[in-house]
Amino acid sequence: MTQVLVAAGSNIDPVRHLGMATRELAQAFPGARFSMAYRNAAVGFDGEDFVNLVVAFDSALAPGAIRGRLQLIEAHCGRARDAPKWAPRAMDLDLLLYGDLVLDAPGMRLPRPDLVRRAYMLGPAAEIAPDMRHPELGLTLAQLWARFDRHAHPLVPIELPSQ
Repeated sequence: MTQVLVAAGSNIDPVRHLGMATRELAQAFPGARFSMAYRNAAVGFDGEDFVNLVVAFDSALAPGAIRGRLQLIEAHCGRARDAPKWAPRAMDLDLLLYGDLVLDAPGMRLPRPDLVRRAYMLGPAAEIAPDMRHPELGLTLAQLWARFDRHAHPLVPIELPSQ
């Protein structure tokens, strides 16, 4: 089994869509653990604020199979595969880490490069998997989060309804 981290985010009816996604993630990946949810400004385009969280789970599935399941969950939440990259999202599920795997393949890079640049990924990831090491940098997620400029990228915790 490999420890996996996935970021989840939405800025279209985010509470409803994240509720749907977390229920489906918990069903698809038994034992899934969820960070708190955080509101943050859209990055890369003007739009409504996003609500983001990170889910951690152990899986024997290969990264491509996990990505396939994530795409099905995105579709159930109303995400169109042909949607522009920098645009509002009903649901965005991104594979952040797959154990200590380093992978650079078409359509998938692990660890996800944005993990160490985006507070809405790194903060919640450090919250639920503080001792997990970034396979390229060798530092734990807690160490990376401690070094992060949190004032430039504020996260506002919000309550989501229970799953």
